[in-house]
Amino acid sequence: MAHSAALIDVVKRELKARGITYEVVARHLGLSVASVKRMFSRRDFTLKRLDEICELANTEFSDLVRSLHRDEPQISELTYEQEKAIVADKKLFLVAVCVLNHATFEHIVSTYDISEPECIRLLTRLDRLKFIELQPNNRIKLLVSRTFSWLPDGPIHRFFKEQAQDEFFRSRFHGPGEFMLVVNGMLSEGSSAAIVTRLRRIAREFSDLHNEDVRLPLEQRSAMSLCVAVRHWELEAFAALRRKRRADGRPQALASAVPK
Repeated sequence: MAHSAALIDVVKRELKARGITYEVVARHLGLSVASVKRMFSRRDFTLKRLDEICELANTEFSDLVRSLHRDEPQISELTYEQEKAIVADKKLFLVAVCVLNHATFEHIVSTYDISEPECIRLLTRLDRLKFIELQPNNRIKLLVSRTFSWLPDGPIHRFFKEQAQDEFFRSRFHGPGEFMLVVNGMLSEGSSAAIVTRLRRIAREFSDLHNEDVRLPLEQRSAMSLCVAVRHWELEAFAALRRKRRADGRPQALASAVPK
């Protein structure tokens, strides 16, 4: 009921933004103004009426739903302490990743060695962290935004670097949908910034595709991880071979050219 009421509020806001009055709505629906006002005050709409109002406002029902979700408070990242609490508990971390992938309660308990009571306890902890909203019948509502990401160099990233990085790269990346490429070069400051911008865009596209594919059945989706990284770097073995430099910046000779 709360979501239905919020959706009607979005409809009212869209009509007001377009300068569409109750009188205009009444003429479009073939109703009296009093009937329209009563319909809005009671939030009593049939889907047919809602479609007709969307047609009048030149908008789509899906646009209203997206507006509704934008109005809901969502987080784009957790705090350091919240991430630390999640990564410290292997099962809590697993459930957090599952819900990020829009897995249902039933899917989690049927796939992993987690009992129903234990899964409820873990979901309740994520609810307290405002990561999800645990709803009746163990339905899970994710409260993070489409742009959610783990903290840069936070506990989750450190876990990956310290424990999961070797496992991730233990592959030839030759399988379907797999790809890895290492490219070295020397770029200007402007070119470096341009590359970072494009890599951020790729990461956003990955996130967008993840959200679009949520509509597909779980059996048509599989877990994938995208690792995007670029940095100023020289192999330590190469750096060790650099010539030493004098205070004036010129290379320091390793030995005198003329014996004394």
